[in-house]
Amino acid sequence: MTPTGLPMTVPDPALPTRVRVHEVGARDGLQNEQSVVPTEIKAEFIHRLADAGLTTVEATSFVHPKWVPQLADAERLFPLLGDLQGVRLPVLVPNERGLERALALGAHRVAVFASATESFAKANLNRTVDEALAMFEPVVSRAREQDMHVRGYLSMCFGDPWEGPVPLGQVVRVCRALLDMGCDELSLGDTIGVATPGHVSALLTALTEAEVPVDRVGVHFHDTYGQALANTLAALRHGVTTVDASAGGLGGCPYAKSATGNLATEDLVWMLHGLGIDTGVDLGRLSATSAWMAGHLGRPSPSRTVRALTHQEQ
Repeated sequence: MTPTGLPMTVPDPALPTRVRVHEVGARDGLQNEQSVVPTEIKAEFIHRLADAGLTTVEATSFVHPKWVPQLADAERLFPLLGDLQGVRLPVLVPNERGLERALALGAHRVAVFASATESFAKANLNRTVDEALAMFEPVVSRAREQDMHVRGYLSMCFGDPWEGPVPLGQVVRVCRALLDMGCDELSLGDTIGVATPGHVSALLTALTEAEVPVDRVGVHFHDTYGQALANTLAALRHGVTTVDASAGGLGGCPYAKSATGNLATEDLVWMLHGLGIDTGVDLGRLSATSAWMAGHLGRPSPSRTVRALTHQEQ
């Protein structure tokens, strides 16, 4: 239960008045769980997230079950979400086969997953950066032909566990390539959570100088070093209005072992509401949903806001 009148609203005129939360808990949040979550629980999780006011909930990934066993039930899960009217349900498609599977189930929004670094492209896709982009071109083209919305994820934008710092120009080049091939929006990923606010500001400035429209950019921060909210605030100051977050702070990355959990949606919403920024999210319902999922996973939620609002033990 949210304390009455808190957080106190103190608007900042330099910030956007509304932010769209791109909820990734059901896909990115659960994909690294060792024990398989039943399909029915995933479907209820997504329904509860929608009931809490989230209008974009990434549902699943049409990836080969060998690579991400947790998401092997995509064909069974997606039809269970057909009653969610007015909720965007994007799905990840790694290749043309994944796109075909998504099309067969009537998906309207898809995402491809690129890398800003050669090392991660090799680890995640077994390709170079340019080979991966070439693989995505027919996927994006076919999706656009089908009037699908296409999101381009870009990982390792701020640092790579094998390569260290990532030059800004390297990130800008891949961002431009994704937009030029037809992606509608980009998500800049701090996959191992090493970004700091100055770095975020510098990258967004470089993207603006390269004529990447800020209204087509979202940010995806991990909280490895406790910087996710500070980095989000830096992005908001540059006009970014789409922020990825994961209910309860679930998630990591199966191909980058140093990656810890995503920015918790509840922690993000608490900050945004305190700044007078509209999200459309009911924080009490959202926190209850994350506490419910934490119970199914058998451990407390890592989100500080969830623990504070639900009195969940650490």
